[in-house]
Amino acid sequence: MNPHSDTLTTADGRTALRMVRRLAHPPGKVWAAITDPARIGQWFPSEVAVDLTPGGAMTFFMPGVSGPAMTGTVTDVDPPRLFAFTWGEDHLSWEITPDGEGSLLTLVHTFGDRFGGASFASGWHLCLTGLSQLLDGDAPAVQPDTGELHEAYLEQFDLGRGVVEDTADGPRIRFERQLVRPAEAVWAELTEGREPVTGTPAPKGFTAEGAPAGPVSEVRAPTTLAYACPPGGTVRWELGSGTGHGARLVLTRTGPPGFDTDAALAAWHDRIEHLAARLMDG
Repeated sequence: MNPHSDTLTTADGRTALRMVRRLAHPPGKVWAAITDPARIGQWFPSEVAVDLTPGGAMTFFMPGVSGPAMTGTVTDVDPPRLFAFTWGEDHLSWEITPDGEGSLLTLVHTFGDRFGGASFASGWHLCLTGLSQLLDGDAPAVQPDTGELHEAYLEQFDLGRGVVEDTADGPRIRFERQLVRPAEAVWAELTEGREPVTGTPAPKGFTAEGAPAGPVSEVRAPTTLAYACPPGGTVRWELGSGTGHGARLVLTRTGPPGFDTDAALAAWHDRIEHLAARLMDG
C-alpha cells in the first residue's frame, strides 16, 4: 500500500482525498467487510450501527469518547459496488470494482479542512491496512502512526506551503500546518525553557531569518504569542486543536508595504519545517 498513489485535490472550498487499493478478494467479500457492522468495527476507528438503505442512519461510537455519538446518513447503496455515507460534515464513498480474481477499492473522503489532509490520509492508510489484514483472515494488527506517515503525506500533498495575503495594512504571509505533537510540546520546543514575557524580546525559537525578535505584545501559554517585528510589522503564532493528531499551527507575519514576501515565505517555511523535524525527534 504505497502512500504515493494517493491524491488530494481541492475545489470550491472542499477537499477530496482519493485512495485506491488492490485487494486479493472478490467484490462480494470486500463489500461484506465494509458494510457489516461486526466487521467494520475490526478495522474502522469506531463501532458502527447502520441502516443499509439510502437515507438510512449511521451512528459512530468512538472508543474512549464520552457524550453523544457522531451520526451520519447513508447516501448510496449498490451492492457489491458502491457504499457511501456522511460522517458529520464529511462524505465518504467506497467503490469496489472487479480486478481479475480480486478487487480495486477506491475510497474518496470529502471534507472542508484541507490542512487536515495528511491526518486523514495517514489514518485511512492504517485503516485500509487493517481491512486488508482482516480480508486475508488475520486479526488486524496495525501500529499507530508515530508521525512519520503523517509527515510523508504532508510533504506529498504540499501542505506546508505558505501564502501571501493582501490586507488594508499591507501584505501578510500566512502558514497553516498540522503538527504531530500537542500544543504543550510545541510550546516547550519554541520557548526552550524561557517563558515569554510581555514587553521583552521574543524567545529565539519564535523567530526566523529576517524577523528580529521585537518586544512581545501578547502571550498566552501554550497557544499564542505575538511580537513586533522591526522595521514594521508583527509576527503571530497560534496553536489550535487541529485534527486531534496534534496542534494546528497558524503563523502570520505582517510587514510594511513593499516588504520582501518571497524571502519571508522562504525563511518561515524553513523555520516551521525545522520545528516539525525537532518535534519528530522528540
